[in-house]
Amino acid sequence: MIDEVFPLPGRFRSGLPRDVAELSRLLTSGREDRSSSYLGKPALLSAYLRYFLPWNIFRLSRLLSSLQLQLKAHDAINDLGAGPLTLAVSLWLCRPDLRAVPLEFRCLDRTPAVLEAGKKLFTALIAGADCPWTVRAIRGELRTSRYKASLSVEIRGKPAALSAVVNVYNEIFWNYSPHDRDGLRQLAYNNAQLLSSLTESSGSILVMEPGIPRSGEFISRLRTGLINEGCSPISPCTHNGPCPLSGSRPGKNVKTKWCHFAFDTEDAPIELHRLSAAANLPKERAVLSFILAGPASPSRPLAGKSVKSKLEKVRVISDSFPLGDSGEWGRYGCCERGLVLVTGSRRSLEGALSGGLVELVLGGRIDGKSGAFVGEL
Repeated sequence: MIDEVFPLPGRFRSGLPRDVAELSRLLTSGREDRSSSYLGKPALLSAYLRYFLPWNIFRLSRLLSSLQLQLKAHDAINDLGAGPLTLAVSLWLCRPDLRAVPLEFRCLDRTPAVLEAGKKLFTALIAGADCPWTVRAIRGELRTSRYKASLSVEIRGKPAALSAVVNVYNEIFWNYSPHDRDGLRQLAYNNAQLLSSLTESSGSILVMEPGIPRSGEFISRLRTGLINEGCSPISPCTHNGPCPLSGSRPGKNVKTKWCHFAFDTEDAPIELHRLSAAANLPKERAVLSFILAGPASPSRPLAGKSVKSKLEKVRVISDSFPLGDSGEWGRYGCCERGLVLVTGSRRSLEGALSGGLVELVLGGRIDGKSGAFVGEL
């Protein structure tokens, strides 16, 4: 569909892998060479639409298909940093239960060419369908600093039932030194306050970023900020207590862990895999970090609350790895009590899905390396 809506002449197709590689460089190691309107350049926009957009849809659809989004008729959705309407496209593809629900999307982005491309793609996607969704494209951007987070334009209308920010903060938090933890924390708190102000009291806030350590640290800080604003973590967190991956628990290496989820890409389109390989950017796995938060609920577990059952619900948040020469393997997880080292055979651990919930009995054993509670699967 992307090729049909945005046909690429044959003489330019041979240079597509090079353009994809260049755009990847500008988004990672070459950030200082990137202008604020970099996607306004035709070659880079084409690379984004053919490589980054499909992979973003692939990751986001995997997440959205399993989230409990409470959306009802005539709800509004704020999509901040919407790009080519990635959120709306992904929701239409992976949530057929919402296709008959009248929804208003307010899609904000600073680059008009990207918004226009998204409108064209979404129009092609819903062609022939009785679509009750409305899409408002708004030219604007998130403005962030150590002192304040705001929008460059006003979003008119009622507060949103869902405010979403997808793949945006990773273009912002690199402005802060890895050693400037106070700056990163304040950036997260400011944006938690902004997102809360744009969302109705019964609404939800969704933030998803690439699954890299910096994203995990930012989202952990954002989680704290959202709790301070009266929001409750809904997913992936199993509790409202302090995030055990923010460095709050003792342990020499606890700060090297971050909350992220990975899944294989075998079912991604073969054409996308071929382009990825040609650009020397193959993807065997897709990785993301995210948080979904909503109104505070007394039914959510709180830190320090006594546990009646011996079984703890633990969210799996890492790949498996060998534990020395014992033949035992481990994966990290998170629960109300904090960071958990899930142990067991390699087969049993790799059978647990990334992001899945497992139930364990946690005794008094603590892992000396990470400071995590130890439980056997």
